Amino acid sequence: IVMTQSPLSLPVSLGDQASISCRSSQSLVHSNGNTYLHWYLQKPGQSPKLLIYKVSNRFSGVPDRFSGSGSGTDFTLKISRVEAEDLGVYFCSQSTHVPPTFGGGTKLEIKRADAAPTVSGHSCFL
Repeated sequence: IVMTQSPLSLPVSLGDQASISCRSSQSLVHSNGNTYLHWYLQKPGQSPKLLIYKVSNRFSGVPDRFSGSGSGTDFTLKISRVEAEDLGVYFCSQSTHVPPTFGGGTKLEIKRADAAPTVSGHSCFL
């Protein structure tokens, strides 16, 4: 199963709402009726931490500003008010089908006031 996330990079200002999309190449509805689509956050130097399991269930200790939705092949993670501790790379993952697979990741980062193309190409093209 191929998991496709968008966008690859999501520049935000603190307090903004952020939305990340995840699409699967096949339906993630299991024969038992459950949908095993999960969201993880990986911070620099750390292993991924589970945020949301089975589409919309927040893992223990995850703030309610995180919410998950979707069905079938299309899923969304929303952060209602981005805080500094939310920055990192977000991954969707499916475990309906074997083997489990992950999306390519979405990097949530602070929007730079001077973000603009540079000659070296290091800045994001907005």
